Amino acid sequence: MQLSKTALALLLATTVSGCDEETSQEPAGVNQQATASALPTAPVAAPVPSVKPPPKLRDDCPEGSKGVGTHGDPCEASGDSRMMEIKYTGKTTEQGPKFSVTNKSKLPILYGAVTAYFYDKAGKQLEVMSGGKPRPKRGCSGNIFAGAVKPGEKIYLFFSCLKQKDVPEGTAAIEAEIRTVGFTDEEGTKNLFYWQNQDLTPDERPKGGIKSGKRTE
Repeated sequence: MQLSKTALALLLATTVSGCDEETSQEPAGVNQQATASALPTAPVAAPVPSVKPPPKLRDDCPEGSKGVGTHGDPCEASGDSRMMEIKYTGKTTEQGPKFSVTNKSKLPILYGAVTAYFYDKAGKQLEVMSGGKPRPKRGCSGNIFAGAVKPGEKIYLFFSCLKQKDVPEGTAAIEAEIRTVGFTDEEGTKNLFYWQNQDLTPDERPKGGIKSGKRTE
């Protein structure tokens, strides 16, 4: 009996000790979870939208003009500013009206946009067929000079978009303007940048063209 009491006492002591260990470990686990949940989380940065800088304007545009210099955003001029002087020679053959073109700029020109106007004896502007419809003017664009035109150089040529059949009946005078030009490299093989003056080619244009230097509306 004495041994049984002793064994029983040891058994109870072991059981109580085991319960104490489990009880002491459980709050520790709860505290760790609470501490972890209480830690602040780092905020997620919102994506920053990319903003493209505005295109840079050329610093070598011809005097009186400004722009990026691309074909879509050329060096823009106004008034009676011209890079090329174009005149009808008074001769029209099967190839069409013949013109003289002089490069008035300081750079060789490869690209051009030409616009022609037709007038009767009284100086009235005549309509010309273009694209199957009567229009106040007719023109074409591209590398239309059969090569680069050097500064100060004068050439004579016909334009593919102005044939004899395109000249309206009753025409007594023909005038033209080179509205857009493309300046080329030394080899004359590609256009480096562009210049334009849209004031030169309005739909309604008096005989003699724009000479006042004022911008047309």
